[in-house]
Amino acid sequence: MTRGRVAHLALIATGTALTAAIAGCGQGGQPATPPTTTETVTTTVTETVTQEKSVRPTDGEPALCTAGDVALSLGRGSAAAGTAYRPLQFTNTSDHSCVLHGYPGVSYVTGDDGHQVGPAAYRDGEKGAPVVVAPGEKAHAPLGFVQVRNYDPAVCRPTPVRGLRVYLPQETDAKFLEHEGTGCASDEIPGHQLVVRTIEKGPGEP
Repeated sequence: MTRGRVAHLALIATGTALTAAIAGCGQGGQPATPPTTTETVTTTVTETVTQEKSVRPTDGEPALCTAGDVALSLGRGSAAAGTAYRPLQFTNTSDHSCVLHGYPGVSYVTGDDGHQVGPAAYRDGEKGAPVVVAPGEKAHAPLGFVQVRNYDPAVCRPTPVRGLRVYLPQETDAKFLEHEGTGCASDEIPGHQLVVRTIEKGPGEP
């Protein structure tokens, strides 16, 4: 190969190298900026919704009566076959209407501590409709008092009582109604010493 041919090839190689070097540089002779990697972070926010419990049975209806809404009393009654029936009355003493629905819980109590005497009242009959009681109005539940002296004393274990412990339907606070008498301390009597029916509208007196 001639000396001129070698020189020509060297120039071509040098030009190729310069072109590659220029291509590897950014504008203004600065090195090319490497690619940027963007990391995406997804955050999930959980929203907790607290639903306020309504104190009313349904929208537009009065709330259930509480122990503080009513006063208790026993109305006039009648007797039949060894059982005296009297209306257990609930008078609305509050400034708003309220609802009584179902059976009250009733039991005899005695002593300074108000401990229960014998079983609670037996619930007789079907549960009635809700009763709306306006301020000053009455509702009642028929309450039967069995003459416990008709039972064998050995079975009944007669015990003097001070009165009645009464729970309104769906209520956990009790009220006391003074009514002295005699109850059976035994749970083994052949029957029920107290019988209560569903709450009805009005005072319930004959």
